[in-house]
Order: sequence, then structure tokens, then C-alpha cells
Amino acid sequence: MKRIISTENAPKAVGPYSQAVEANGFLFISGQIPINPATAAFVDGGIVEQTEQVMKNIGAILKEAGYDYANVVKTTCLLSDMNNFADFNQVYARYFTEKMPARATFGVVKLPMGALVEVEVIASK
Repeated sequence: MKRIISTENAPKAVGPYSQAVEANGFLFISGQIPINPATAAFVDGGIVEQTEQVMKNIGAILKEAGYDYANVVKTTCLLSDMNNFADFNQVYARYFTEKMPARATFGVVKLPMGALVEVEVIASK
């Protein structure tokens, strides 16, 4: 059984995808970029501010589905510049403080709308 998760507290899907899908005890959150859902605009600032917004968006989706950061088992992190890794990691580490999820981090050429960071999540209860 598949359940579609959607919340006004995270950016709306802008294409043929869902914010998240729950299936077979897992929650799959689509890649989140640094859009403030209240304004539908990118947050001001650099990698720190963008990462903070991405993590807030993920948190809102987790909450809507009845999960939290402790339920996250895997993240995939995309950075438009690997020189931002240390600053990204400092923000990321505030959200995962014990029993860290598995993670892959990639440097990519370009992200949607010129974002500096995008993160997708898999969680399990």
C-alpha cells in the first residue's frame, strides 16, 4: 500500500512527483531544495542558510508523516560545490545527533533553480 504525503509546511512539488511517499514501513522524501514554503522563494544567503532551509523542509515532511529525524535511515546529499562540504556538514550534524543514518554525498554540476544543496531522505519506523 502506498500513501502520498503532502504538507503546506514544505515546498510544493513542482513536477510529476510527490513530496514524499510512504510504502511498506518506509518513507521516501523527494529531494528538497532551499525554498521557504511561506514565500515560495529561495532563502537568502549561502550554503549554511540553504542547508538550514532544506533540513527544515525535510523536518516538516517527516512530521506530517508521523516520523522524525531519528527515523531517518539514509540520506542522499547533493552539493553544487564540494568546497561547501564542511559548512553543509556542520548544519546537517545538528539534525542527526545519534544513530546516524547512512549517507552518500555527491558533488554535481547543477541543481534545480541554482540551489547549492539538495537532500533526499529515506526513513523507517
